[in-house]
Amino acid sequence: MLSNYLRIGIRNFTKQPFFTFLNTFGLAIGMAGGLLIALFIYDELSFDRMFRDVDRIYRVNIDNKTSGEYSQYASAPGPMAGVLIHDCPQVELVTRFREVGSTLMRKPDATLNVKEAYVTGADSAFFDVFGLELLEGNKETALTNPKSLVLTESVARKHFGDENALGKSLVLDDKEEYVITGVMADLPKNSFLRNHGVYISLSSYKDEHTPAWNTWYFPTFVKLKPNTTADDLQAFLDTVKDRYLIPWAMTFVPGLTVENARAADKESGDFMRFNTTALTAIHLYSADREGEFSANSDIQNVYIMSFIGFFLLLLASVNFMNLSTAQSLKRAKEVGIRKTLGSNRLGVIRQFLTESFLISFLSLWLAIFIAIIVMPFFNELSGKSISIPFDQSIFWLLLVAATFFLGLFSGSYPALFMSRFIPAHVLKGSLSNAGGSRVRNSLVVFQFAIAVFLIVSTLVVFQQVNFIRNKDLGFQKDQILVIDDIYAAGNQLESYKEKVKQLAQVESISLSSYLPTPSARGGTTYFTEGAIVDGTFKSEGAIIIEEWDIDYDYISTLNLEVTAGRGFDKNFGTDSAGIILNESAVAMLETTPQEVIGMRLTKDFHREDKENAEYFTVIGVVKNFHFETLRNRIAGLTMVLGGKPNKMMVKLAGGDFHGAISNMEKTWKEVAPGQPFNYYFMDESFNETYRAEQRLGSIFTIFTMLSIFIACIGLFGLAAFNAEKRTKEIGIKKVLGASVRLITYQLSIDFLKLVAIAIIVALPLSWYAMNRWLEDFSYRIEISWLTMAIAALMAIVISVLTVSYQSIKAAIVNPVKSLRSE
Repeated sequence: MLSNYLRIGIRNFTKQPFFTFLNTFGLAIGMAGGLLIALFIYDELSFDRMFRDVDRIYRVNIDNKTSGEYSQYASAPGPMAGVLIHDCPQVELVTRFREVGSTLMRKPDATLNVKEAYVTGADSAFFDVFGLELLEGNKETALTNPKSLVLTESVARKHFGDENALGKSLVLDDKEEYVITGVMADLPKNSFLRNHGVYISLSSYKDEHTPAWNTWYFPTFVKLKPNTTADDLQAFLDTVKDRYLIPWAMTFVPGLTVENARAADKESGDFMRFNTTALTAIHLYSADREGEFSANSDIQNVYIMSFIGFFLLLLASVNFMNLSTAQSLKRAKEVGIRKTLGSNRLGVIRQFLTESFLISFLSLWLAIFIAIIVMPFFNELSGKSISIPFDQSIFWLLLVAATFFLGLFSGSYPALFMSRFIPAHVLKGSLSNAGGSRVRNSLVVFQFAIAVFLIVSTLVVFQQVNFIRNKDLGFQKDQILVIDDIYAAGNQLESYKEKVKQLAQVESISLSSYLPTPSARGGTTYFTEGAIVDGTFKSEGAIIIEEWDIDYDYISTLNLEVTAGRGFDKNFGTDSAGIILNESAVAMLETTPQEVIGMRLTKDFHREDKENAEYFTVIGVVKNFHFETLRNRIAGLTMVLGGKPNKMMVKLAGGDFHGAISNMEKTWKEVAPGQPFNYYFMDESFNETYRAEQRLGSIFTIFTMLSIFIACIGLFGLAAFNAEKRTKEIGIKKVLGASVRLITYQLSIDFLKLVAIAIIVALPLSWYAMNRWLEDFSYRIEISWLTMAIAALMAIVISVLTVSYQSIKAAIVNPVKSLRSE
């Protein structure tokens, strides 16, 4: 019986090659898109699941609100690790990291440095917490002693080739020699440490031995004991501030008690809380925290991609249903004859389901071929390194199961629809199709509602990205060349700066380690001069803000606007004790830019001799400028003179940029032989911040086009069905004198009504959904009526072009042929 179904199915395919192709190709496009999206989602959900006992590993975070400014940090104070391992009974192991950043490294006998962009401080518990092993060395002692290094296999090979790296040394930043005490395997691309290849023992840092509770730059991970939960850990963390942090502050803040600290927080609404994030949740649920090891994604992206993938497959299935029922009139007599000859309804259903399964599995192979072809493009678009896991049996099992279900779902309606035909009605030509028409029309409305929704979403994403890229950020980012790791020039740095200044294309130069682009930066606590009153801690006198070390030319190089006071000036010898605030910091102090000038602030609040604390005097206020993503409000910022700069910003006035860069590199090689010349443009760095939104927009565009294409195939099929059903009517109208234009209009108008209904349904839904997405941005566009109108117009134009072919084709047929066919 099955062989008979297969034989009849293949015969019908060959009789209708065009519709068979449309069915197969439409379903294959949907399946290929669904496969790519499924692999994307699987990759997103797989992050950090390779670690041993991953369900017991958590990161400790800080949520802080000071003077109305809310901040979230992916790190903890330095002493937190010791408190957790000694006093928290639920904790089995704790490890700390410390972000070091880019570092120049070379062998002791070499002159040429190699830049390692991601260097991290780590302690000896690192390997045990994450269940990692060393390829070379002893993991128990590898990060115990100062000046110890552990390299990943690829970094070790970069510096030593095929030699054994264990026991050898590397010089960091042309200063100190570090001994390689271990080599570990490279971590996968779906790990939060994927970019990090160099680990320095934390004991190498002086402040690691006696860290204070205001050192918030230690990412801290705990491994819980078996049969304990995150709630147990949270219960302990809720006590840490009162038990440890405030008593620490009481040692240098006279009159401070736990009770009055609580009262002050209650009055001001300020707080500092510790909480946790599961290791497996970091990639998708921690995008907004400062100090992340790597750029994270967002669970919303998974939801969005799931939505697109689901509806892409649903559109393909609906398309199959419409195209199958469009051929129902041609196969109605076949069904009638089969039933007359004794076949029951179940037999007819089996026949059409068999054909559906044949089409589905044929589409599967075509979908795999399409996915292989477009995979490199998809990876470039999404920033992934996804491959199809052909060698995994579970992949094939799931793929076959999904294809079987898709075939069953897609073929069920056509099979049920055609199996209910009554032989007497079919053979007499009195077939009624009102119920089926309503279903098909509903499916067309559904298809185009999804298409309009995706069109609106795509337009909004691109408008927001364009808004971000063109918004006035409050500083100049264009034509700013950034030369990295300039500390490698040593005592020749000033000489190099002066030589670069002489280039005709150079307008100004500034040296600093801080750029107005998103990066991992910690906060610094400042107190106003009146923070201690009669021996009592006055919490409203404290603010936690970022502190940047800059030079005299920083403000002018970036065209920052001074709204009160002045910038740093070499003519004022007291500016070494001066400080410049941004408007957000002024607001945190609850004063105005004019009134804050002359105010004194200190960060030396732990000194016992308060009278001799070091104070900074506010000499100027700069207008707020965006140095974090536009998802976040502008935080408080203070700028002071000094520091050890590692970047040089060169403002270019115009002309031959390539020639200017070549001259800078040539001069660099003269003053810093053997040191790499690393540079980039600031606007490129800024654009990289919003790469995720740009990728999302591109992905939306691609899958929106696929959805529209599939919807058009479905509409094309329904138009063919409609034209075929009304052949006799069209012939009679033409005999009575109806024009081709009138007939085309009458055949098309019903479909345009369906598209209009789809537009009415889709526009409010898309407006609501995209407004929810835009809520993540502190600075955003408003969705305009023009965006909605463009989406509606695109849907109408696309549908008209799709339907017109079938309508015109039916309208120009000779009426004699039309009537004869009846």
